[in-house]
Amino acid sequence: MQRTKMSDQMKDYAQKKEESKSKEVMISTGSTLLDLAISGEVCRGGGLPGGLLVEIFGPSGCGKTVLLCEIAGSVQRQGGEVKFFDPEARLNKRFARLFDLDTNVMTYDTPDTVTEVFAPVRKWAPLGQGVNGIFADSLAALSTDMEMDDQDKMGMRRAKEFSQQLRQTCRIIKQKNFLMVCSNQVRINVNAGPYEQKYLTPGGVSIGFYASIRLRCSNPQKLKREKTLPNGKTVSRVIGVETDIDVYKNTAGKPYRTATVPIIYDYGIDDIRQNLQFIKDCTKTKQYMVQDRTLSNSLEKSCQLIETNKLEHKLREHVIDLWEEVEARFVQERKPKRG
Repeated sequence: MQRTKMSDQMKDYAQKKEESKSKEVMISTGSTLLDLAISGEVCRGGGLPGGLLVEIFGPSGCGKTVLLCEIAGSVQRQGGEVKFFDPEARLNKRFARLFDLDTNVMTYDTPDTVTEVFAPVRKWAPLGQGVNGIFADSLAALSTDMEMDDQDKMGMRRAKEFSQQLRQTCRIIKQKNFLMVCSNQVRINVNAGPYEQKYLTPGGVSIGFYASIRLRCSNPQKLKREKTLPNGKTVSRVIGVETDIDVYKNTAGKPYRTATVPIIYDYGIDDIRQNLQFIKDCTKTKQYMVQDRTLSNSLEKSCQLIETNKLEHKLREHVIDLWEEVEARFVQERKPKRG
């Protein structure tokens, strides 16, 4: 009886999702679970739709730039053009190539002020098919004309300029179906009480208001790997970090979902590692597996088997099926308010 009820829930969930399914091109973040957390209930596989402003914020070393570049690379793979603003002036071509981001065909600039980022967005007329992307890393490094002329030593003008520029730009982003993704830093809120936010993002509150999706990167944990040398000595090195990415605000789907994303140095987001661990946690199996195929007890060996046998697509489909099965259990069995 329970199994029949669950089957009916799955059918209802799939039918509702098919009815609300968007025909827009979805841009992947490089993480299957993060894509699902953002808009998995809207369309199969989820992702970022066009026409939105996205803010990625968090402390130093949590993977904001990696996530930004993964999304930019996905835009190029979908046939869109990329405009990359780098106020911190620290993006290098070798790093960008890790994410299949071709710096030779994208527009690259190192702006100084808030206006130099948003004014070109309103004038941009790309020829790319589908969703075209605008990226800024990071907003915290932007100044104002007054500050550059030493007329605003406290930096109080910046928040007003962000608010003004966002008011003029937000409708253009939607009309031209741009995907604008900006990273931002965090600052300690020294005036926070016991029930207030401990951290704030620089640039005022307008960025959070106008952003359709806000992704908060937090709690980065070191990923270590041990190797044995020829002399028998065992050494360990930090090979990356594992970051919790919270969908802090979301108009493309349901908010307050979290995806734990592993980021490997000189590789980027390790989607295979993440997906294998998700399947193991959901199915409670002792070994890593994909669909009906058992792989290994070792996560590293399982990742190699997935790549060697080209099982990435099957792995992703398995994760999506499991995620949808979990979501179906939380479908609200309520009578419509009208109709």
